Amino acid sequence: MNYASKRFFLIALTATVAFAGCKKNFLDVNDDPNRVTNTNITPELIFPQAANAVGARAASGNFRFLNNWLGYWSASGSFAIDQTETTYNADFTFGDAIWQNHYGVLFDLNQVQTLSRAKGDSVLAGASMILSVKLWQELVDLFGDIPYSQAFNNDQYRQPAYDKAKDVYVSLQRKLDTAVTYMKGSARTTFSTVDIVNGGNQTKWIKFANTLRLRLIIRQSEVSGFNPASETAKIIADGGVLHAGESVTVNPGYVNSANKQSPFYANYGLTPTGAEASTVTRANTYFVNLLNNTSDPRLSRFFKAPTAGGAITGTTYGLAQGNPDGAHSSGIGPGLANNAAQAQWIYPSFESMFLEAEAIARGWLPGNAQTAYENAVRESFVWLGVPNATTAANTYLANTAIANWANAGSTPASQAKFIVYQKYIALAGIDPLEAYSDQRRLRFLPDNGYISANPNKISTTLPVRLPYPQSEYTTNSANVNAEGTINIFTSKIFWQP
Repeated sequence: MNYASKRFFLIALTATVAFAGCKKNFLDVNDDPNRVTNTNITPELIFPQAANAVGARAASGNFRFLNNWLGYWSASGSFAIDQTETTYNADFTFGDAIWQNHYGVLFDLNQVQTLSRAKGDSVLAGASMILSVKLWQELVDLFGDIPYSQAFNNDQYRQPAYDKAKDVYVSLQRKLDTAVTYMKGSARTTFSTVDIVNGGNQTKWIKFANTLRLRLIIRQSEVSGFNPASETAKIIADGGVLHAGESVTVNPGYVNSANKQSPFYANYGLTPTGAEASTVTRANTYFVNLLNNTSDPRLSRFFKAPTAGGAITGTTYGLAQGNPDGAHSSGIGPGLANNAAQAQWIYPSFESMFLEAEAIARGWLPGNAQTAYENAVRESFVWLGVPNATTAANTYLANTAIANWANAGSTPASQAKFIVYQKYIALAGIDPLEAYSDQRRLRFLPDNGYISANPNKISTTLPVRLPYPQSEYTTNSANVNAEGTINIFTSKIFWQP
């Protein structure tokens, strides 16, 4: 593929034509303020749209398939089922949109890093680096080896080589080290305005970096001989991870107008005219039953009642006929799609807190695992806007077998699975890639009820990865073919047991 966004290619082309096409003479006093040049395309201009795009990636319909695969969502009975997705027969086009869109945002973030460093603005460069680490890890966790070190050096590498997934992880850890150092410096006066993520709060940026450090090492929990000590020491020394009320979000000023709504709301809430944005997206019967059977009040925050009335109703994933139609099944609820102006999450507070709870259970971080776990569950209730959230969460924790710490077991392995199961529930519709990664890592789901009902499915287990996209075989064929034959059910990512 071409590892540069079309937008910046056009900017560069425009600038080249502008400077090559006419040479200013002494008497030429006409400057076009609207002309794109290297001096007026600044990192401060690029960063807000790049940060907004990171949030849009989290809300993207590109990840709908994972919400379906993990048992969270399912198609309305008003639509024919997707035969490729529901049979797990993912082809070369299946992950192309994720690949292209992630690399597009990463290119913009790379531009911010390069331009910021050139002008001595290390804090803005650090913020961009932290956001980029999140996206790079997601690409590795879906595809394995990826073009990384040569990805944006188009002058030298028109067809970038693939870096080993494990090497990318190591590089991302070093990138976070650099970013944290940068974030400890003095920010320019413009940073608080440009920073539409954390409002110039450098301490919060560092906590976000620490959370990503933790996510990188948690993912490697089942790798034989893995030692997280050096990374956990940095996390502790640099102030710990994101906690209650510290979600990382982005909001440049969303309003209820076309192309200006908050990304998740625009995709799954209502259009500016009040129509349903996604009439195909419905609750999955598997997840509805799970929450109903445990009297989990978060159900009415994840999903809403059908427009025809009645209780929250799901559909069976992969069922070709017999699912309730759109009017008689439940769409996305107010805990996720509340209003057009809502901030778009990049990293929810509770997700970080579940990571910390698992790390404590494993003995990687200091603290009490039960306390950390229960605080994470409470934060999920608060984050979703459950009425009387703390009281409701305490009742749930005390009276629900799958939530009561007394049933967590006494070993780090059993406690980790117990924590991750509750994390899975909390992540519905919010970060399905994290849940997918946890399932591949720990196999924590207690049954196979989430598996597609399509009788033509080619497997009774989820794929362990995605195939490389067709765009790579078209434009970077030598390097992608050097990766060998990819089997989506057996070609595991390096951290998978």
